[in-house]
Amino acid sequence: MDLLLWGVLPYVTLAVLVAGLVWRARYDRFGITTHSSQLHESRLLRIGSPLFHFGMFFVVMGHVVGLLIPMSWTDAVGLSDHAYHLMAVSTGSLAGLAAATGIAILVYRRFSVPAVRKATLKSDHLMYTVLLGAMTLGLLATILNSTGQTDDYNYREGISVWFRSLFALSPDWDLMTGAPLAFKVHILFGLALFALIPYSRLVHMFTAPVRYLFRPFVVYRKRRPGGLANRAPKRGWERV
Repeated sequence: MDLLLWGVLPYVTLAVLVAGLVWRARYDRFGITTHSSQLHESRLLRIGSPLFHFGMFFVVMGHVVGLLIPMSWTDAVGLSDHAYHLMAVSTGSLAGLAAATGIAILVYRRFSVPAVRKATLKSDHLMYTVLLGAMTLGLLATILNSTGQTDDYNYREGISVWFRSLFALSPDWDLMTGAPLAFKVHILFGLALFALIPYSRLVHMFTAPVRYLFRPFVVYRKRRPGGLANRAPKRGWERV
């Protein structure tokens, strides 16, 4: 079971994610949207959306640092394990709390505002359930680990090493056998969330308007000496 969960499932999740993104881009390009409901209600959206998106940005950055940067690197720059843990817990807790508050407001808005509730897709129910589960379990794992309820488990020596081994196509799944249950369930919810991305409104995270930065200028009206008042009228058959 450990081999299937930590040695096979991550690659299955990646395959489902990539296949779904390719399918959406090829056959449902115009369906890749957030399905915005701002016209129905904007007051709660103005509060919940920034809290969730900025909170999740720092949560993701915290995961990137914690999982991808080896412990030996931080030791080499003089950052002690205690200082790293204190910084990670404080910033991660603030970011997680902001994201959790934001998603709670958005969920309340979606099911309390009739117009927004009618615009809710079937996939949203599953997506919100998995997202809330992953966030709740992540906060729970952080609290249990920081209060000593997990026997001072150091995820940087276990989960982080396992995660990096996935990129080498040689998963060290044995390292996950000693991880606390809260961390394991949190990771499973995270994998499920990644698998759901192409098939839910979360797919919009891959639609950043990068080409907009390199598009040519759009000329709406040329500037002429003397303004519009001194411009000679054009005949109907002349080119503009």
